[in-house]
Parts: sequence; structure tokens; C-alpha cells
Amino acid sequence: MIKVDISNVWGQLSLPDLLSMEKEVAAAHQTLMDGTGAGNDFLGWLHLPTAEPTEEMRRISAAAARIRADSDVFVVIGIGGSYLGPRAAIELMQGVNHNIGKGKGNPQILFAGNGLSTRAWNELCRLLEGKDFSIAIISKSGTTTEPAIATRALRWMLERKYGTEAAKKRIYAITDPSKGALRQMAQEEGWETFVIPPDVGGRYSVLTPVGLLPMAVAGMDINAIMAGAAQSQKIYDIRSFENPAWQYAAVRNLLYRRGKAIELFESFEPGFKMFGGWWQQLFGESEGKDGKGLFPATAELTADLHSLGQMIQQGQRNLFETMVRFAPPVQEAVVGSDYKNLDGLNYLEGKTLSFVDEQAFLGTVAAHVDGGVPVITMDMGKLDYPKLGEMFYFLELSCGISAYLLGVNPFNQPGVELYKRNMFHLLGKPGYEN
Repeated sequence: MIKVDISNVWGQLSLPDLLSMEKEVAAAHQTLMDGTGAGNDFLGWLHLPTAEPTEEMRRISAAAARIRADSDVFVVIGIGGSYLGPRAAIELMQGVNHNIGKGKGNPQILFAGNGLSTRAWNELCRLLEGKDFSIAIISKSGTTTEPAIATRALRWMLERKYGTEAAKKRIYAITDPSKGALRQMAQEEGWETFVIPPDVGGRYSVLTPVGLLPMAVAGMDINAIMAGAAQSQKIYDIRSFENPAWQYAAVRNLLYRRGKAIELFESFEPGFKMFGGWWQQLFGESEGKDGKGLFPATAELTADLHSLGQMIQQGQRNLFETMVRFAPPVQEAVVGSDYKNLDGLNYLEGKTLSFVDEQAFLGTVAAHVDGGVPVITMDMGKLDYPKLGEMFYFLELSCGISAYLLGVNPFNQPGVELYKRNMFHLLGKPGYEN
């Protein structure tokens, strides 16, 4: 079980404050599980995890094996929840440099359709030169502008490289089971398809084929990931403050009510950066509406202590931190010696890098708390595939509870469409003339 340490918020909150939230949190959790709240037609993610492989998972594993065998590169086309979840999982487990040296048998995983930058597109084209590649198109509709543009271009590149018929075997569609432009396109072209359940929104979709196919192509054990998530369904159904999901949801809402406007979600692992991006969308899009919601920000420590540290330490007292920790890896690194000792580091000789990292964490927490910044700590324990599944489910559950505590619908995003309308008008899209 993930351990949530809230001992470093007591300067801002008290135990009676927390206990006074018990009925509210219990009601929010019950509303979520009973499906009686706003957005209750998007609760499919609650029941996705399974301890045993499903037929869909077996198909995903078979497709991943083919892609690994015939492709140097696998390009995942998607934006928002169709992009952040799989990339977060891969980079957390394999590191930010996971693509270096990869090819057939263990392909590079690249992402497209998550922006409109010409420079980024030109870079992707250069990376694909002379490479065998396959693509996955992830979209419920198939008409979202950014991934749709990338799909057109990459499909054309495949057809030119392999011919129309052979290209079809390198295109995989992850979409709605029965409707939408991408579903129609896949049926007409004969592409292999996987289903995004209609009752699962994009930011909650990482444990569907949206996340599972890219993870499987990356060589990750999707059965173990799902088993970890399935176990989480049981262990986080506790209806008391013994549940760390309750603690996290309650404390962040209490701090928000006390004027904290920003949550800074951090880890001391560089590979955690995209996971922070996934968390940022999950909570930002779920809670940021009706003039409410914490602003979700992320940081990578210790690197960002040399850029954001001053602001955190002595800037406006309108934020709190959630620091994510992991157990040290099996393979340790040890600080060596230098007989001249010009850098003054011989006092660390023989110490592990994990030990130094732990002291940096403890020192940072103490400094920030002394500076008036509350700090929540999440101790994840050993980072492995079951833990990854547990982390995804735990944070999704916490988000659902937290949003209902805030009094908003956790599963809609009405504001997202506004920029699209303006963009479509400026682009001259039919139907948006006014």
C-alpha cells in the first residue's frame, strides 16, 4: 500500500481539521463508488483492472509481439490522455533515454499528434528515415486536429514505403467500439483495432489499450501492471482515514480552503517527469472548473531546487508540495574517493548515491516546512510493474474523491472546447464561420 505522510502539514492544519472532514470524504467516496454523482456515465475506469488477462489483453500482447518483431520504431499518435499515460509509464519504468540503441526486437517508442510544431514534425521525419515503423492511432473520434494531421501524414509515409496493402498491417487503431471517424476508417481499411470503453474518459484511460499497447511494445509486463491495479481496487476501498487516498484527497482540499492555490507534485527521479504531466492533466482537467481547483504544477528534484527553490522557499505562501518517493534500486552507486580532495567530497566516500539522495530529500522537506510550505509525502515503495498499476489506480481514485469534495464533475471538460472553436473559426472550418 502507498504510504501518505501528512505529518508535515500540521503547521497549517490540525488533526481536528482532518477529522472534521470524515463525513464529507465518506460521502464523496460513496458517491463515486455508487455512481450517483455528476459524470457517472464515465466510471468505467473503476472496474478496468483485472487480475487475469482478458481476451483484449491477449490480443494486445500478440499485436505487440508482431510490432516488436517487424519495426524499428513504433509511433503512438494521440494527445492528452491518449498520449500522457503511456509515455508516463514507459519513461518512469525505463528512463528518459529509453530509446537509445533500440531497434527491431525492442523498438523505439516515439510520440506524434500531441502538438502542431513544424520543428517537432521535421525531427520525427528525420528519426524515421531508413527505419521500419508501425503506428497506433489513439482517438475516440478520429477528428481531433493534432492527431488527425499526424495520422494523415504518417499513413501516407507508410503507404509510400510499403505499398497500400502492406501498410495496413502496420496501422493499429485504438478507438470507440462502434462510432466515430476513426472507427469507420479502420473498418474500411481493415486495420486491427482495440477498444476504448465508451464509459472511460481520456485522462482515465491509461489502463485500457490506450496505455497497454504502447507499454507492451516497450516490453513491459501489462499483466503484472493490471494485477497491481486490480489489487488496488481491494486495498483502497477502506472507508476511513486509514485509507491513504482519503488522506491525500482530504488534506489537499483542506489546504485549498486555507488559501493554497497551487499543488507542486514532485519526485527526485528524472524519469518521473512525464508521470507528473499525466497527474497534471488528471487533476487539472478533473477539478479546474466552475472557478474552482488547485493549479497542478510539477517539478523535478533536485534539479529544480536550483531554479524554483528560491520561489518555493521565500515566495508567496500560496502553495504546498506533494513529494513522491521510491525505494532505492537494487543496483546501487557508491561515491568514490580522490586523494587530492579538491572538491571536498571525501567525507562522502563509500556512501551510496541513494543515501545522499535521501538526505537531500529530508533536508528539502525540513527547509520548505520551516519556510511555511506544507509537504505531503507519498512513499511508493519498490518501483515495479504491479506498483505502476497501483499508482495509476490510486491517483485516479484520489482524484475522483477529491473532485467530489470540491463540488465539481470530475469527468467533464467543457472549457477544453473553447480554444478549439476559436481555432476552427480562424482556420475556416465549415460550420464555424461565426
